[in-house]
Amino acid sequence: MTDLARRVVAQSDAIELRSISWKKFEDGFPNLFITNAHEIRGQHVAFLASFSSPQVIFEQLSIIYALPRLFISSFTVVLPFFPTGSYERMEDEGDVATAFTLARILSNIPISRGGPTSLVIFDIHALQERFYFGDSVLPCFESAVPLLKSRLQELPDSDNISIAFPDDGACKRFHKQLQHFPVIVCNKVREGEQRIVRIKEGDPRGRHVVIVDDLVQSGSTLIECQKVLAAHGAAKISAYVTHGIFPNRSWERFIYDNGVGPENRLSHFWITDSCQLTVDEVKNLPPFEIISLSGAIANALQI
Repeated sequence: MTDLARRVVAQSDAIELRSISWKKFEDGFPNLFITNAHEIRGQHVAFLASFSSPQVIFEQLSIIYALPRLFISSFTVVLPFFPTGSYERMEDEGDVATAFTLARILSNIPISRGGPTSLVIFDIHALQERFYFGDSVLPCFESAVPLLKSRLQELPDSDNISIAFPDDGACKRFHKQLQHFPVIVCNKVREGEQRIVRIKEGDPRGRHVVIVDDLVQSGSTLIECQKVLAAHGAAKISAYVTHGIFPNRSWERFIYDNGVGPENRLSHFWITDSCQLTVDEVKNLPPFEIISLSGAIANALQI
């Protein structure tokens, strides 16, 4: 997360960048060192985390649990993407809620001299996950959608934009923040063995339609929404997700090599830098454009 950390520091003279030595012992376990630890005594300290894979969570938790014990004034963990809830469906006895497990781990971070740890998360996937955290941590749930709104207002066709949600869940999550735009809601219906995307409400004809969701994995739902919106007359189609996860390089499905027209090509695909590994792969590749969380994170740290 070094690039994002530098962008956060550039937002405010009150924020200073520090370093941690991330090494490993011969057996593969972390060999960690907080540089100049005595200099952060009495300071307000924030840790910018990325739980991009299970392999990197343990070493970061080791640092997160250590920092509050260094006599700091307060402690904030910024975890832009809370990863474990994106696939969870508690439908059968025996299903394990790993999002709840991670929330409990974060809820037991030692308190600092200033009290409980603050935890800043952007656009958490399932709204019920807000209630997974215990009373010994102070979760602050932020959204990157205001950053999208600012970007849309800069477009030359800003007066012809409609917002499309791929399902009712995305609509419930974001519609209040985007309610001044005309809204289109899609949903999936089952026809035999297939699940087909249809337009539930709204009219895309002649509009620049921006599909909005919190995250993308394979991109299949976005592509199906794109096809149905184009079939119903959308003039242009773009997409926005806060968290561009794209496992197995699935972002390749959206680069400019699929022909022309709204049914084949997105005009814009906005993602934030919450998943830095994806940003490193797609930056400067049309239609992708990165909206940085740095300003929003810097503002959260000033609370």
